[in-house]
Amino acid sequence: MFVIDLMSREPIYEQIFHQVADQILKGILQPGDKMPSVRSLSMELSTNPNTVQRAYTELDRRGLITSVPGRGSFISNDAVKIVSSHQTDKLDDLEHMLKDFKFAGIKKDTVMEVVDKVYEEGET
Repeated sequence: MFVIDLMSREPIYEQIFHQVADQILKGILQPGDKMPSVRSLSMELSTNPNTVQRAYTELDRRGLITSVPGRGSFISNDAVKIVSSHQTDKLDDLEHMLKDFKFAGIKKDTVMEVVDKVYEEGET
């Protein structure tokens, strides 16, 4: 379910956070799905439970999971909307990247080929 890259500069708790958000966006994790316990995930990933707890705390803080004492953590009902909204905010970043491509002399057709490729991959 989760894969940690120990060579990454991204902290482990952020890797967990981003993987949960990605799985929510892709529909792998659905609202109401139970998350693994902190203890079981830390054992699975061979990492400190405090690291996993930090990821869960951030997921909870941002509304992607809800914690129910004695029952565990679950994907929240609003998780898809929250993650989708965050992705929409990245359009500003994309606009800046496209301007950089334009100034670097990368043709619009080349960029559009990449866009088409990405969207076609999603359809299969």
